[in-house]
Formats: sequence, C-alpha cells, structure tokens
Amino acid sequence: MIRIGYAPGAYDLFHIGHLNLLRRAKEHCEYLIAGVVSDEVLIQHKGVTPVIPLVERLEIVRNVRFVDAALPALTNDKVEIWKDLRFNVLFKGNDWQGTAKGDKLERDFATFGVEVIYFPYTRSTSSSALRRTLKNIDALASGAGADPTLQHAA
Repeated sequence: MIRIGYAPGAYDLFHIGHLNLLRRAKEHCEYLIAGVVSDEVLIQHKGVTPVIPLVERLEIVRNVRFVDAALPALTNDKVEIWKDLRFNVLFKGNDWQGTAKGDKLERDFATFGVEVIYFPYTRSTSSSALRRTLKNIDALASGAGADPTLQHAA
C-alpha cells in the first residue's frame, strides 16, 4: 500500500521552515499532499489575514519538488479533510507536540490508524516574525517610526 502523507499549513510568506517541513515529510511517504489553508480559515481560526493570497500560495507550494499535490484546505477540521483524502500519515511542526491540540490530533487520528509525525520547528524563521518585520518596514516608510515591540530578535 502506498504511504500518503498530508502536510497542512498556511505556507504564507514561504520560508526555509516550510521547505524543511516538506522535505522531511517527503522522506516519510511516497506521495505528499500539502494542504494550503484558505484565507478564510486563516482569518477565522488564527485571526491572521495572509499576506499572499491562497491562489498564489497554492502555486508556490505546488512547485516545491517534494510536493506531489497542493490542495486548498477549506476547513480547519483535519478529520474532515482525511475523509476526502485518506492519507496514512499527518505531518506537523513539533510546536504542536505535547499540547492539547496535538494530543487531540493524535487521539482523533489513532481511530483511523493515521500516524502523526512531528518535525523540529524552525525557530530562526517564521511567518509571524516576517509579518512583524513587514509591519516595522511599513511604519518606517510612513514616517511613524519603528515600533520596538515589532522588532525581530535574530
């Protein structure tokens, strides 16, 4: 049986952490599906408006050589997505591991025999840090001056 992997994420402001996750995921499956979270789901569940619209994020992720298919994730309910895609393994960053949401994910998927694999979270770069940097640049460009709370610590 072919091992199908699913790697959900916003993939907004695509960076090395995203690439690392997809590379590692492909090492654990024959067919890798990247679920690119829709703009609406990001706004609803994270309160974040993506910088890059869904159609462009899909195109970026679709062209990563480790990804066999990039599909829009129109819900935050990964079990609902599994019902459509029937993947065998789900990949997440280890920032989920040992958390309430990670534990729930593992329990939910154990019912279906789906393995949850966590990969090291790339701490040096994140979409949140990139967003803070963009806000700081915008503030400087508008003449308002940099907001020290938005500074990115390297």
